[in-house]
Amino acid sequence: MYNPPVELLAAGARKLLNLQLTSPQIAAFQIYADELVRRNQEFNLTGITDDAGIQIKHFLDSLSLLAVLPPGSSPARVVDVGTGAGFPGLPLKIVRSELALTLVEATGKKADFCQGVVDKLGLTDVTVLKARAEELGQDPAHRERYDWALARAVAEMPVLAEYLLPLARLGGHALAQKGPGAPAEAQAAAGALRKLGGEVEQIVPIELPGLDDKRYLVIIRKIAPTPAAYPRRAGMPSKKPLT
Repeated sequence: MYNPPVELLAAGARKLLNLQLTSPQIAAFQIYADELVRRNQEFNLTGITDDAGIQIKHFLDSLSLLAVLPPGSSPARVVDVGTGAGFPGLPLKIVRSELALTLVEATGKKADFCQGVVDKLGLTDVTVLKARAEELGQDPAHRERYDWALARAVAEMPVLAEYLLPLARLGGHALAQKGPGAPAEAQAAAGALRKLGGEVEQIVPIELPGLDDKRYLVIIRKIAPTPAAYPRRAGMPSKKPLT
């Protein structure tokens, strides 16, 4: 039986977020890690499969968003775009059960993995969609419906913004997890953000225990409706990024 060193995750959550994980939450993360390692032997979910990497680079990195996601009495609607094996959405849901979470993943096997984890952990109010962000952003059931649209570093900022901002409601936020170049990248993307109805509200540095590389949370506020032309058809945001 695979038992990851949950002490790393628990200690990191205390240090980074002043968060004390409960026994049921730790048990859920153990099950999640076990499934990740087991299923990764069948098909490629992640290149990070060592104990410490899973705990810090996947789980704690995902939970770092709690530094800026405000707790609320009513469920926040959150969409995680390009979630892959469920990051950052599923770790956030384990800790913040009140979130109404939608996971978006274009690769069928990865979407199936996420659904399997949701079922195994008995998580409620979680929807897993096998879809592309460009299609979802033009779907009235999802367009401008979310309080928070999240993504790890799945693309450059102008591309990521075209995926996320059409899904965020007016007054809501897009949140991108980025590496050391985040401040310069966000500044260079200012024009693209304006076209999509957003502006950078805050860039928050994050230092994960045991890792030297600087990480940032780029928070983009939705200040105007996204024009109907965006997002463009599938593949266009990455082929011809907005400027």
